[in-house]
Amino acid sequence: MSLTNGAAKRMFAMSGSGDDSSFVPAMQVLHLKKIDQKPGGDDRWKVVLSDGNHFISGMCATQLNAKVNSGDIAQHAIIHVNEFLVNQMPSGQKIVILLNCELVNNPGTRMGNPVDISKAGNAGAAPAQHSGGVGGGAQPMYGKVESRGNPYGGGGGSNPYGNRGNSGGMGQGSSNPVIRTNASSQAFTPISGLNMYSNRWVIRAKVTNKSEIRTWSNAKGEGSLFSVVLLDSSGTDVKCTFFKEAVDKFYHMLEEGSVYTFSGGRLKVANMQYNTCKSQFEITFDPNSEIQSQDDADDIQESYDFVKIAALSEMEPSGFVDILAVVKNVGDPAIIVSKKTGKEMTKCELTVEDDSGADVRLTVWGDLAANAQTKFANLPVVAFKRARISDYGGRSLSGSGCSVDPKIPQANQLRQWWDVNGNNTQTRSLSSAGGGARGADPFEQRKAVSSIKEEQLGYNEKPDWLSFKATITFLKKDKNGDDGAWYTACANAGEPCKNMFKATQTSDGTFHCDKCQQTYETCVRRFIFSGTVADDTSTSWVSVFNEQAEHLFNGVKADELYEKIAEGDRDYYDSTFAKAACTEWIIKCKVKQEHVGDESRVKTSIVNLTPIDYAAESRNLLAALGA
Repeated sequence: MSLTNGAAKRMFAMSGSGDDSSFVPAMQVLHLKKIDQKPGGDDRWKVVLSDGNHFISGMCATQLNAKVNSGDIAQHAIIHVNEFLVNQMPSGQKIVILLNCELVNNPGTRMGNPVDISKAGNAGAAPAQHSGGVGGGAQPMYGKVESRGNPYGGGGGSNPYGNRGNSGGMGQGSSNPVIRTNASSQAFTPISGLNMYSNRWVIRAKVTNKSEIRTWSNAKGEGSLFSVVLLDSSGTDVKCTFFKEAVDKFYHMLEEGSVYTFSGGRLKVANMQYNTCKSQFEITFDPNSEIQSQDDADDIQESYDFVKIAALSEMEPSGFVDILAVVKNVGDPAIIVSKKTGKEMTKCELTVEDDSGADVRLTVWGDLAANAQTKFANLPVVAFKRARISDYGGRSLSGSGCSVDPKIPQANQLRQWWDVNGNNTQTRSLSSAGGGARGADPFEQRKAVSSIKEEQLGYNEKPDWLSFKATITFLKKDKNGDDGAWYTACANAGEPCKNMFKATQTSDGTFHCDKCQQTYETCVRRFIFSGTVADDTSTSWVSVFNEQAEHLFNGVKADELYEKIAEGDRDYYDSTFAKAACTEWIIKCKVKQEHVGDESRVKTSIVNLTPIDYAAESRNLLAALGA
C-alpha cells in the first residue's frame, strides 16, 4: 500500500476534511504518545502522520481511543484519514486533529524519510489571511462574507476552526458569537465531529426533546435553565443547556421537531450518569450564541435500536433501551416531592405493550406527564428513545424522549399486529403494581426465603427487593408491661408528621412530637413488631409495620386493640395475633443492612402482603412445569 503523495502539504493548507470530502489520504503513523491527563479525564494521544516525504503533528480525538486501544492506530500503521480538522495554536503552529480513520495495514517499518512540513519553507505555508478576519483580536462582524468564502474568518487564513484572537489558548471556548455567512454557503460541523480542540463550529440539527424551565438556587446565586436534545444528519445527538438570560432569549424560540443552526456554544465532557445522548460532549449556550431557524428537515431522521419488552427481564438495571410499543393505559398525572431537591415534580405512569407477549410500566415526567392523557390517547404506537431500565417493582422504565406514531416500518407492523391480535392476547407484566415498595413480583420473578442468605441480599448500597410465597409462623406480640406491639405517633395528620413520627407522653399525660414541636392531648398508635416467615427452603425474621399489620389483621387498627386492653379484654388482643399466624401469603420484602452502634445487621422488612389466588397459582405452576 503506497502513501498519498503530497498529503501532508495539502492538509497543512486546508481547514479540515470538510474542504474536500473526496480527499481521503493514506498516511502512516510515525509516532503515537499518550499525554498525561488529570485523574478521571479521557486519554489523550499525540500522533504524527506522514505521507513519506513530509510529516505533520497532531492529536487523536477522544472518540478514537477505542481504535488506539485495539491497535488500529499504532506506530507504523497505514491508515485512511476519513475526517480531520486543522487547528492553529496561538504560537502560529498548526496541528491536525484526527477525527475518523480506518486501518489499512501495518508494515512494521517507517516508509520514506519524511521531514517536518512546518519547516519545509513556503511549500506548506497557509494562504494569507484576509484583513477583515478575527485574528489579531478584531471584534466579530455579523454576516460578514470573507473574500475567500471562509464563513468563520480567523487568524488561520482559510482555517474555519482556528482559535479566536481572544480565546486564550487551544481548546478554550468563548462566549462571543461566531462570524457566519448566509445559509447558502454555510459549512456545518457534524455533531459526531465536535471536539475540545475547536471552538469555531456551526451545527445544523433538529430539536428532538425540550425540557421545561427549571430554577436553581445555591451559595453562588440563583437562576433558571432548560435543556434540549439536538440530532443531526450524522445520527448523533447531543444535550444542550441554556442558563439565565439565554433562557429568556431562546426558550420560546425553540420548538420540538424543528431544525435550526447553532453556533457560539461551549463544549464540555458529558456526565454520562445523567446524559443519555450519543455524543461524548454537552453544549452550553449563552445569550451571545447564534441560533437560526431552518426549513428543510428531511435528511435528519431519528435512529432506533429497539428492544422487545419481554427481553427487559434479562437486562441489567440502570441501562438504556429504545422501545417501540402500544400505550394501552395512561395513569393519572401525579405531583410528587423530590427527596433530593424538595421540589415538586409531575409524573405519569404508562403501561406499554409490544408483540413479545409482555407489558411494562413506563414513567414519564414534567410537561410530558402533565399532558400524557391527551398525547397518548387512543392507544398510539410510540417509540421511546433511551428509556432507563429500573428494577423498581420487577422491571420498569423511565424516560421522556418519545415519538408518537413514528413514520417507520416497525411502527406500521406493530399497529397491524395490535389491530388484529393486541386486545385479545394474554400478556405477562414485568412490573408490579405500584413499584418496588408495593406489589408482589410476577410469578416467574419470585424467589425462595433462602435467597436472602444465599444471594447475600442487603449488603449493597441500595436495598434489595424480593418476593416469595411463605407462611407466617410466628408474630412477636408481647412488650414490657401492658403496652402492645405499637408505638405512639403524632396526632397531626398533615405535614410534616402525617401520623408517622413518634410522640412521647409527658408527665401531664399529653403527647409531644419532636418533629413538629407540638403537644397534643391524644396520639395515634401504629403497629410495629417482628415475626418469622418460612417456606420449604428456610426461615427468616422479618419486621412488620403498620400498613402491612392492618392488612394482616383484616383491617384492625392498633388504637382498637389498645382500647380493648384498656377495657380489660386482653384475649381479644391475643386472638387477633393468633388468627394471623400460620397464614400463607405472597410476601414482598426489602432487605437492607443497618448499623446500630458498632454493630451491623441485615434487616428484612415486609412491604407488601398479597393473598394467594390459588386458581391463578395453579395455572402458573402448570405453565412452569410445561415449560
